[in-house]
Amino acid sequence: MKYIFCTFLFVWYSANLFAQVDQTILDMSMETPTLITSPDTKYSDAVRDYNMTIGIERSPGGRFWAAWVSGGDSDKGFFVIASSDDEGKTWSKPRLVIDPTEAPNGLLRRILVGNLWTDPTGKLWLFFDQSMGYFDGRAGDWATVCENPDAKPDANSDANSDAKSPTWSTPIRIWHGATLSKPTVLKTGEWLLPISLWNRNVINPKNMLGEAHHELDPLRGANVFVSIDQGKTWNRQGCCVFPAFSFDEHLIIERKDDSLWMLARTGNGIMQSFSNDKGKTWTKPEPAFPHIASRFFVRRLKSGNLLFVRHGKMDEITQGRSHLTAFLSDDDGKTWKGGLVIDERREISYPDGFQHPDGRIFISYDRNRGSDAEILMASFTEEDVLAGKPVSGKTVFKHIISKATGRKK
Repeated sequence: MKYIFCTFLFVWYSANLFAQVDQTILDMSMETPTLITSPDTKYSDAVRDYNMTIGIERSPGGRFWAAWVSGGDSDKGFFVIASSDDEGKTWSKPRLVIDPTEAPNGLLRRILVGNLWTDPTGKLWLFFDQSMGYFDGRAGDWATVCENPDAKPDANSDANSDAKSPTWSTPIRIWHGATLSKPTVLKTGEWLLPISLWNRNVINPKNMLGEAHHELDPLRGANVFVSIDQGKTWNRQGCCVFPAFSFDEHLIIERKDDSLWMLARTGNGIMQSFSNDKGKTWTKPEPAFPHIASRFFVRRLKSGNLLFVRHGKMDEITQGRSHLTAFLSDDDGKTWKGGLVIDERREISYPDGFQHPDGRIFISYDRNRGSDAEILMASFTEEDVLAGKPVSGKTVFKHIISKATGRKK
């Protein structure tokens, strides 16, 4: 009798363990996220215990914005956004937080992947994804837009007034998946947005979500979306499926011959693909650069050169995420020059950046996300990169944007 009872319990437990989540719960990821524009102290550096960088940007009036993830690189992740009015020397307390609530059955709903981008009209975009659990097979790429990112209250106005504070739009859902890299604006005016719809092998928790959204399987990969109306609408343009999936984290460069160059993170280093029809079709992926499986950053500068921030030397796979290094190319990536080490320490990762109107380059990244929990910033010039050392007198290294000092779990 005892054996029969134990067998019954095992069967009952197994059936419940692998029960699929009700569609109503799955569709909570489709609900419009709430923007917390007056975060309370529970989101302060002194309380948070984790920091993973997302991105950095400059708005037209000179204000710097930085976004990062707290809670964990997990189903507990949420977004924090702060700003600086002195070119990154000091940073505000969190000005915007996106922290969705969990589902009634205890399944967490999280925000984990995104970026900041100032579009050609001067609006500041925040892209972010939302998913049930770590990844539910669908997630969703959302955007909120700030049309007045440099707004400041008048000196004689009520200190508690929000009348002249930056205002964020109600988030809109663009598609499934997630965006980590900034959009690319083509010479012909189109905006291209990279969106990755992740593979099923990273769905988690698998016991609850493992069979969700099979209908999206044909669309998984490094997708490209296009807008011809300055972001009012976005349409799927094409997709490239890279082998050895490692979250894609793809970015797009328009080359001088008008072709497109896509670079993506994979388990076999950085891989590449090319398009001659504005992203509708892509060549078969091929190796581009040896690299540890981690985010990298490539962007065209005002000089026409390409900036590449990666781990280690151009022909190196570092042991761990260390030695963030900047290189320049004046021939659309065929050859690379310089080699400015931004940070030589271990557990530094996820570079993102922008170029200041005066030519300086600003890069954000993180360090030891769960222990030191630092979001850091560096600034330098093309001259420094080519010299492989600070020579401009304008370099700043290892400057802290945020350090979470809450008790580590």
